[in-house]
Amino acid sequence: MPDETTRTQSARLQPARLQSEDAPDLVVKPEQLQGLDESPSRMIDIPGSRMFEIRDALSVYHRDNPSGEEFDASQGDGGASLPGVSEALYDRANELQKKHGSSYDQPFGTAPYRKSVVEQYWGLDAATGWGTANVLACQGGRDALNKAYDAMSFLGHGRRGDFVVVSRVPWISYNWGPYGVGSNVMLAPGREADAWALTPEGIAACAQFAERQDGRKIAGLVVTSPDNPTGRTISEERQLDLARAAFRAGIPFVLFDWIYHRVTDGEPHDLNRFLLALEPAERDRCFFLDGLTKSLGASNVRSAHLLASAKAVKFMQNRASHGVIPSFHSLAVAMAAYEMGYEKASAGIVGPTNESRKVLDAFVAEKGLKAILGKGYYAFIDVGPFMDKAGMADSAAMGSYLAERFGVAVVPGVYFSDYGSRWIRFSYALPPDKADRAAARLWDGLKAL
Repeated sequence: MPDETTRTQSARLQPARLQSEDAPDLVVKPEQLQGLDESPSRMIDIPGSRMFEIRDALSVYHRDNPSGEEFDASQGDGGASLPGVSEALYDRANELQKKHGSSYDQPFGTAPYRKSVVEQYWGLDAATGWGTANVLACQGGRDALNKAYDAMSFLGHGRRGDFVVVSRVPWISYNWGPYGVGSNVMLAPGREADAWALTPEGIAACAQFAERQDGRKIAGLVVTSPDNPTGRTISEERQLDLARAAFRAGIPFVLFDWIYHRVTDGEPHDLNRFLLALEPAERDRCFFLDGLTKSLGASNVRSAHLLASAKAVKFMQNRASHGVIPSFHSLAVAMAAYEMGYEKASAGIVGPTNESRKVLDAFVAEKGLKAILGKGYYAFIDVGPFMDKAGMADSAAMGSYLAERFGVAVVPGVYFSDYGSRWIRFSYALPPDKADRAAARLWDGLKAL
């Protein structure tokens, strides 16, 4: 027999009366129908990410220099430029897959995966009040983000069309992910001299600005550290300050994207310390994203997870049951890595990247370049003075020039936002010796201007 909750849900979904078998019927009551919204007819087409096209420019260099060494400093994929997931982890994941079988899993993943995330990866303290019910497995970071944006809209102000606030020079998909699921995107105030960092004052200004846009509100704030594209890193204390500023401004949710936080020569973020610094009600207004993409170089494994309030996780998993359910293989690779000990499992990515960061730090200092170089994978380098000498309009022209003429692919900062139009993103997720040669080639290209 169905329990009371099931009966209540069933009753809520039933039409007011049964219709003739020859007449159309509705799944929900007329007053529960989605509102008519003509905004799709006015929205711009979401552009494809140009990140997947950048390496094509290297083909010009290869044609003219068939034996020349090429450097792909555009990617954020340690599985392409470094060893990525080890055979030992794949072997263990395959054992788990064979034992598990190929039947449907739950939209949150599996119970053993949740337990592994809580106990082996984060080591969650019971004092936080969070546990396995706060974990949602996702098919990669983009899937996780889209689910979080959706939950922010419905569980916050309860409407579409409000804003998701991101930094002034955000990751490309932050611009378009929210837009694709019914939210708009606002770039927060931020000064180039401060690496476009979010500030409490800027967050308050965003809330005031939103109200002047036809009375819209802010559905959520995204805080990323280490940052993509800039590599900017902010302390846990500063991230807490930003969250509290958001709550004071009436922003219902803050999403912390920590996908790069393990790629560091310091300590990764401590979720227990972070949660315990918040009041219980504040914790329930936070989402945390992490996964294997960066620190394990597992981009095509598509394994990520969200931690959020049990209510938010339940909301997202119910919707996932009609949408994207994560593959068990992606969970198995994660469980194998957590079982091994994540520091050991990720050493093949984290170690070389940390060494390459030292190479880039010395390079920009020696050449007197203006750059942002925190943790994670990226150096964000100001090439504006060189662009001016060559009469380049923005860093897209610089990107083509460097790839086609000098065989080094970078990401033009203008791809992220107009505010980064005089900058390039240089990925040092490379072996240190190759990072050194790539930096030298970059300098050859800049000098030639």
